Amino acid sequence: MTAATQHVPALAARAALNLPYTHVDDIFIDGAWTPAHGTGRNPVTDPATGEVWGSVPDATPEDLDAAVGSARRAFDDGEWPRLTPSERAAYLLRVAEEVEKRAEELSLTNTRENGSPVSESAGAAANAAGIFRYFATLADYLEREDVRAFPKGGGESVVRREPIGVCALIAPWNFPINLVVIKLAPALLAGCTVVIKPASPTPLSLRVIIDAVAAAGVPAGVVNLVTGSGRLGDSLVKHPAVDKVAFTGSTPVGRKIAAACGELLRPVTLELGGKSSAIVLPDADLDAMSEVLIRSSMRNTGQTCYISTRILAPASRYEDVVDMVTRTIAAGKQGDPLDPGTVFGPCATESQYKTVLEYVESGLAEGARATTGGRAAALGAGLEGGYFVEPTVFADVTPDMRISREEIFGPVICILKYDDAGGSVEEAVALANNTEFGLGGLVFGGDPEAALAVADRMDTGSVGINFFASNHAAPFGGRHDSGLGTEYGIEGLNAYLSYKSIHRRAKA
Repeated sequence: MTAATQHVPALAARAALNLPYTHVDDIFIDGAWTPAHGTGRNPVTDPATGEVWGSVPDATPEDLDAAVGSARRAFDDGEWPRLTPSERAAYLLRVAEEVEKRAEELSLTNTRENGSPVSESAGAAANAAGIFRYFATLADYLEREDVRAFPKGGGESVVRREPIGVCALIAPWNFPINLVVIKLAPALLAGCTVVIKPASPTPLSLRVIIDAVAAAGVPAGVVNLVTGSGRLGDSLVKHPAVDKVAFTGSTPVGRKIAAACGELLRPVTLELGGKSSAIVLPDADLDAMSEVLIRSSMRNTGQTCYISTRILAPASRYEDVVDMVTRTIAAGKQGDPLDPGTVFGPCATESQYKTVLEYVESGLAEGARATTGGRAAALGAGLEGGYFVEPTVFADVTPDMRISREEIFGPVICILKYDDAGGSVEEAVALANNTEFGLGGLVFGGDPEAALAVADRMDTGSVGINFFASNHAAPFGGRHDSGLGTEYGIEGLNAYLSYKSIHRRAKA
């Protein structure tokens, strides 16, 4: 248990936390918190209560120009790109230490912004610090000389890995801390400078990360932060002084960013939506599956891009799977996300709450059977205005239903049936691949080799066998409508590099 969860239960109740109203007037430019121009404000709402508890500036075009200009000067004229990778790695390690010092503040701020249960957000600091530390280990990779001989002799090429330049990092609201850090850490190690734009519902937790960056002594101008609406993000993507864009968010917004970057011939990394499947093989251990089900298929109240919200169950064991999934989800406590015992919190925004309810109504109208949930949650104790949807399990789902095809991004699981006559998994694989997305996936089975063979046939960027977790050292990325490019691993670092080949005659 981290510091973030140790303090909350002792306070007994939300009211006893005495959480402050947070009103800030500044953005981070050129190494300092700087008053924003203009009077526009963006409110910050607690999704558990529907109450506004903070606000941040709605940055102006002048603010954006100042932030990008700061990053541009730091890249073109500053020391950061000219440090050795090992020197930059030392800064990353200091940032990791500063992030860990702020674990409780990060957790509580994150939870108040998007309703992520503290049982989830308590690990945000440790995970973020781990990402910084992992990328620090890749300094040697950048420093290693890369000399390649001409295939027919007579010369050699020296391959230089250089930072790509000023990077626009645009974060989503579901994991506002770590989904920025997986961009920020490799960008910094590569020698890039950055402008961060958080999602408008979750602007405050990233201020804590910026404080950690500043405390670690990262030079002025290397990291900048602006807050504002989607229009600000659009302007950042198209800013003429930006060299690279990295975005995590919805597929429709990702398409617009891809179109803009294509027009500008600007490199872009896009980690977008998903509709991943968990294939339950006939020999799967359902008790073991139940122990990882919420983490794998309903993490963060279903607001996780890669989770497997489509469960493909063999006809021979269909009702057993339905019963297990229903019992497991129904047993998870829903309530105040500041309570460490809460498993399911609210939807992060009022808009998302309405969207999820529309999908639930669609599932019922199309003939799916809600074995638990299926409506808005009625919670008291000060949570009446919150955006709570009951965790819902739909059985008797067919592939043509909207809830089976479209990303819901809420606490809803669909269970489909596949024909496993004779032990065949052909239909299961076909169903798993019958989607426009390709981000995550799972295979549950008793025979590891058979499960691996099925995983190999799934058309997706990542697959877990009997569990799912992201590995900082392994590439993570989507196929099809789930995005472009890769994060994590050496591959994630390479996304922030530009290559130069210097050809010379071979040495005598």
